[in-house]
Amino acid sequence: MNSLKVTLLLLLMTLIFIGVGYALGGRHGMIIAFFFAAVMNFFSYWYSDKIVLKMYRAREVDEATHRRLYRIISNASQKAMIPMPRVYIIPTKAPNAFATGRNENHAAVAATEGLLELLNDNELEGVIGHELAHIINKDMLIGTISATLAGAIGLLASMARWAMIFGGYSRSSERGGNPVALLVAMIVAPLAALLIQMAISRTREYRADAEGGRITGQYLPLASALKKLHQTPIRLNLDKRPETAHLFIANPLSGKGIASLFSTHPPVEERIKRLQKLVMGGL
Repeated sequence: MNSLKVTLLLLLMTLIFIGVGYALGGRHGMIIAFFFAAVMNFFSYWYSDKIVLKMYRAREVDEATHRRLYRIISNASQKAMIPMPRVYIIPTKAPNAFATGRNENHAAVAATEGLLELLNDNELEGVIGHELAHIINKDMLIGTISATLAGAIGLLASMARWAMIFGGYSRSSERGGNPVALLVAMIVAPLAALLIQMAISRTREYRADAEGGRITGQYLPLASALKKLHQTPIRLNLDKRPETAHLFIANPLSGKGIASLFSTHPPVEERIKRLQKLVMGGL
């Protein structure tokens, strides 16, 4: 069901992209915008792991330098039947973790020092299972596709604004362009694309919770870990790096009310409730 939802959301975003292109009245502009967005995300897909690990000053560790984390990731990888990812530790007391890399053979899992201090072994294994599920589900690829489409829509909207500033709007009107469609392309379409991108990210988090619990068997420890991460007073400051928020298992940018629409993560209460239902269903 979640896979179908992601597919439909990506299709909807694609239709928005095509609609914006037609609203602007130019196939050439649409193709150029998509080309630049695709090139940007191509480099992001191939090199994002190196970029984000360096961004957070993550250091690679092995069994000799950090036996506990390495052992837990190694055991979880064997249960998941995937190659052992590279293991990193982020030097911050804020508890969090993320997985990165373009596929199972080029993956890395990073955990903060704060996470290792906060969680017991079962809870930590639950978190690692969640991250391995992201790797198995190729969520990095899905995220790149959605970012490509959202970026392309944003570029088209910028082109529309510049067209209005330099008189392109009047020329478009003379050719029979629809002014309402142009305004929608400028304002509504980028917002809709962002909301869909966030919805795709939230759907992937639910799926990673469920599959991570299945891989490790640590459904309730994962729920316990999520509760601890949600309640901790120490937060990883992503205010200047919101583009990386979707990577982490707990998103400190998440808000309530209207702000929750723009959150890359679903409410932690709902995540915990779903994990508990999975346990009850398996009894």
